[in-house]
Amino acid sequence: MAKKKQSLPGDQAFDAYFHGYFGERWTDLKQSFETEPSYRTISHPQCTEYHLDAASALAACCLPLKGRSAILDMCAAPGGKSLITASRMDDTAALKSNEFSKDRYIRLKKNMETCIPADISQRVSVTCFDAATWCKFEKDTYDAILLDAPCSSERHVWNDMTYLKQWTPARIKNLAMKQWSLLSSAFLCLKSGGVLLYATCALSPDENDGPVQKLLKKYDAARVRPVDFAEAESSFSALFGECSGLHPEKTALGYHVLPDINQGAGPLYFCLIEKE
Repeated sequence: MAKKKQSLPGDQAFDAYFHGYFGERWTDLKQSFETEPSYRTISHPQCTEYHLDAASALAACCLPLKGRSAILDMCAAPGGKSLITASRMDDTAALKSNEFSKDRYIRLKKNMETCIPADISQRVSVTCFDAATWCKFEKDTYDAILLDAPCSSERHVWNDMTYLKQWTPARIKNLAMKQWSLLSSAFLCLKSGGVLLYATCALSPDENDGPVQKLLKKYDAARVRPVDFAEAESSFSALFGECSGLHPEKTALGYHVLPDINQGAGPLYFCLIEKE
């Protein structure tokens, strides 16, 4: 009788899995996870400051908003990307900022109320619904959607021994299924001509390009749209007083900001999708 193959402990399995993707670069990536991320600060007069990873800030600036009036952030907590979106949208535009987790919704609502001025926050509504079923109620509704999907968040896993010991590749598979349901729902909520920014803080292509590839295969109207980085950098500079200084790496379909070459910012994957 053949012996049952023993699985590696979680920390060793994690290390072996991502070494398979990144090769010798994995050593530098792991080291960068242990450093302080590169932060940027959203600051409006008489409002509470909000700090977020520079890579997340750049991704939020890559969603084109000019001329778009109905905007949705589907998985918005704790709120950094929503705050940037609210600050960038046209004066006549409205943002719906959503979070399904009740605890995270409360945090999101507080941040949206205290970190942006009243004249902007009055055009922002905060909701608590399951984004995966959103398309059943508001199909073909939004001009622009931001979907920062729940993901493996390997940087946090690496820095928490409890999670690291429990890690298995099944975590990626399960989250990729959830990401697909969210991305499909988001795409169905777009109007014709609408744009969708899909983002994760994951490392694996299964959670990044994978769901996007599945979307392109299922929906004929789905197209990957090139990111206008000149416009994104301009928006970034207007909010933070500087250019991002980041270097997104091209993937098969999107872009990846990895912390080993970006002063600790990231990981952050994003891809811009258009509905023809």
